[in-house]
Amino acid sequence: MASRTNGQSAQKAVRWEYAPAPEARQIVKLQPRYGLFINGEFVEPLSGQYFPTLNPANEEVLAEVAYAGAEDVDRAVRAARRAYEEVWSKLPGKERAKYLFRIARILQERSREFAVLESLDGGKPIRESRDVDIPLASAHFFYHAGWADKLEYAFAGRKPRPLGVAGQIIPWNFPLLMLAWKIAPALACGNTVVLKPAETTPLTALLMCEVFQQAELPPGVVNIITGDGQTGALLVQHPDVDKIAFTGSTEVGKKIQKAVAGTRKKLTLELGGKAANIIFEDADIDQAIEGIINGIYFNQGHVCCAGSRLLVQESIYPIVIRKLQRRIQLLRVGDPLDKNTDVGAINSLMQLRKIEHYVRIGLEEGAQVFQCECELPSKGYWFRPTVLTGVSMAHTVAREEIFGPVLAVLTFRTPDEAVEIANNTRYGLSAGVWTSKGSRYLAFASKLKAGVIWCNTYNKFDPASPFGGYKESGFGREGGVHGLRAYVALEGE
Repeated sequence: MASRTNGQSAQKAVRWEYAPAPEARQIVKLQPRYGLFINGEFVEPLSGQYFPTLNPANEEVLAEVAYAGAEDVDRAVRAARRAYEEVWSKLPGKERAKYLFRIARILQERSREFAVLESLDGGKPIRESRDVDIPLASAHFFYHAGWADKLEYAFAGRKPRPLGVAGQIIPWNFPLLMLAWKIAPALACGNTVVLKPAETTPLTALLMCEVFQQAELPPGVVNIITGDGQTGALLVQHPDVDKIAFTGSTEVGKKIQKAVAGTRKKLTLELGGKAANIIFEDADIDQAIEGIINGIYFNQGHVCCAGSRLLVQESIYPIVIRKLQRRIQLLRVGDPLDKNTDVGAINSLMQLRKIEHYVRIGLEEGAQVFQCECELPSKGYWFRPTVLTGVSMAHTVAREEIFGPVLAVLTFRTPDEAVEIANNTRYGLSAGVWTSKGSRYLAFASKLKAGVIWCNTYNKFDPASPFGGYKESGFGREGGVHGLRAYVALEGE
């Protein structure tokens, strides 16, 4: 599919071959079939339906998972309401904090197990799961445990109260981390939860149910229901849900916003992105290249804030492209459980077809395609790390979210032109700026319409730092004091 032009004569990179270093899969004990987690225990679905969840690296069925229908959703919401009214909302903050601390510690103790399962079910490299996803998930529970008994200090003297039952829907790209982003602040603020994970990556959410049991969390405080978009719609529409928090596509986010319009439900949305990584001529180019690789390839581009547009100042364009092409030739694509792997499997066949579709469109519209020269496994869902050059904002690949390991490269001459290109998108989630001049960064960043802006780094997260977007990337924040605000009503409201 790839058309080899523009820089294909670049010096061939030397890649050392390493012996396989697989993580032990047997550390995870999978059940052949999982029920729904309602009122503190696993129960069979009243719908009587189940669906398979696959390992995208080899298409193996990992387990069967319950499909929650309308009666199941109602049962979970009723359990959450009962737990809220009878137990959780009455607990003082210091007692809620103890449960959150327990969950965080148990997650740390079982981190290797969670990392392996995250890579098995999602396809991301074990290094990403082990070194980023699991530690951050645990950190979010620790951080919000610290806030649970200090909420009155977070809102300038205005007394906060919990909203009630929170319905939460998370995506497949960071299953456990998104769960922590949603559940930790909700519980810290005194709410109870019904959470639906993505249908292609439900297993770490179901394993977390064991953690909740191990931490002796009161029954009904957290309920996990599995299913597809219809299950999510039933949760959004349920009349006894007080708050909806959704992370996913912009198209689905718009439908949710319409569904809750005119109701009393509170809503936060974290949606798509088409982030720009901007490299100025005074930047440390090698550092910038590593940041770009981290921002788009190590996670297969499966990040809504992935730096999928690269804006390069014209004077350094040739050297940046040469170094970038050389660097992606060194990337290792393969078994997600191999510790040497840089780029794992695409999460699903549907997502793979979407990526292929957009790259085909890029070729048809005149872009040049450079891909990593690597042998792909014969089974599973795989896509080579790809660079598209000769791109302008008129190209579809520069405007639409691809959600894969595909980088579109554009050029600019002046900072004003870079701002115009970076902001020329319906999204506004994140951006990266690479420059050695602090004054340039501060002046430039103030003009970017993005919720999160990194300088000389990319994809760095902290529980104390709020994350969220503008425009069609959604509204509301997760993390920090701003994230707490989404789960409380203040005195007078």
